[in-house]
Amino acid sequence: MSLKAILSGKKEKEKNRVRNTGEMSFLEHLEELRWHLVRSSIAVVAGAVFVFINVKFIFDQILFKPKTSDFITNRFFAWMAKVFDSPSIQINTKPIEIINIDLSGQFTTHITIAMVGGIIITIPYIFYEFWSFIRPALYDKEKKYATGAVFYTSFLFLLGVLFGYYLIVPLTTHFFGAYSVSDEVVNQINLNSYVSSVSTVVLGSGLVFELPIIIYFLSKVGIITSSFLKTYRRHAYVLLLLMAAIITPPDIFSMLLVSGPLLLLYEAGVILAKRIEKKKSHEELLEA
Repeated sequence: MSLKAILSGKKEKEKNRVRNTGEMSFLEHLEELRWHLVRSSIAVVAGAVFVFINVKFIFDQILFKPKTSDFITNRFFAWMAKVFDSPSIQINTKPIEIINIDLSGQFTTHITIAMVGGIIITIPYIFYEFWSFIRPALYDKEKKYATGAVFYTSFLFLLGVLFGYYLIVPLTTHFFGAYSVSDEVVNQINLNSYVSSVSTVVLGSGLVFELPIIIYFLSKVGIITSSFLKTYRRHAYVLLLLMAAIITPPDIFSMLLVSGPLLLLYEAGVILAKRIEKKKSHEELLEA
């Protein structure tokens, strides 16, 4: 028998083994992952094209809106200032001038926002592709527990994006836009600086809001427990406050507004971890 026939026979046996057992080789896993990444990339590009085409609306009605006095958050703080008779509560009452100092600055910013916007609007599909890749490797019980993973992951991310956009961004633009070391210095904010700050805050908030999901999966694999989370609660609070201080302007009021939801998310993670432990103990009793 020739070497070619032997190799072809081995390949055929391997194909039959994979077909019968449902297992995939390492290269087949890589090929499967590649197609998930390709489909996700196509979705992001399609979303980026949509954002790129609607440039006027995206910049005027979304990106630049938080720095104007008629933005919903700024109007809310203006209402609070009247109720409590405290004008200092108002934010973004003075116009902030955005300038461009780079020859290609507006074009590159346009491309950047198109990609960021493409990621945000297609994030549910990206999570779906990621879930489709790892789902076959899970046991039936694990699949049952992970029902709705794509929905909850997408929901928390988009909730974080909205939180960052409607609360952190207006506070950030107000603080840094009105901050002055001398009356001799006029604030004229560079376009790239403004867009980068808004994008970082919005995406950072979306990722931070995934904290309960991270705790859930770490609890499922047994890396952390509810008792561990309770024992190191104070340390976690300090880290969350530090995180809030990083993504907000350096003032106590803004930091407290942001840290509140982060602490609630952590406590939600503790509850999830406790529920997972109860389910595990119940299953162990049934199997015993």
